[in-house]
Amino acid sequence: MLAALIFTIALVAMVQFGLFYWRAVMTSVATLPISSRVLEAAHVSDATLSGADFAKLASLYALTPELKSGDSSLRVVQFYYDLLESARGMFGQLSPAVANWSARETALCARYAAVQIERRLQSNLAQAADMRSC
Repeated sequence: MLAALIFTIALVAMVQFGLFYWRAVMTSVATLPISSRVLEAAHVSDATLSGADFAKLASLYALTPELKSGDSSLRVVQFYYDLLESARGMFGQLSPAVANWSARETALCARYAAVQIERRLQSNLAQAADMRSC
C-alpha cells in the first residue's frame, strides 16, 4: 500500500513537472519577436494581438507550407486554447480572476502561433535560398 502511494505521488509530480516545463517552453517561444508580414497576413497588430486572434493565426499556420519534414503542429496549443476557452465559459462569470487569467493565456497561445508561423516562413526562405545556390 505504501509503495502504491509513493508511486502515485511520484507520477503526479512528474506530470506536474512536465506541464510546467511545456508551459515554460511555450512562454519562451511566445516572447520572440513577430515580423510585420505575419501580423499583416493575419490582419492584426502586435499591440492588439489577443486570444481572439488565435483562430486566424491557426488557420494561417495551416495554410503555410513547411518544406522540411518534421512534426511541428499546433495541436497541443489548440487543445490548451480550447481548454482555456471552456474554463472562461464555465467560470468566467463567477470569477473575474479566472476570466483575466484565461484572457492572458489565450493571448499567449496567439503569440505562440504567430511565432511558429514566423519560424516556418524563415525556414522556407532559408531552404529556398539553399536550393537557388546549388
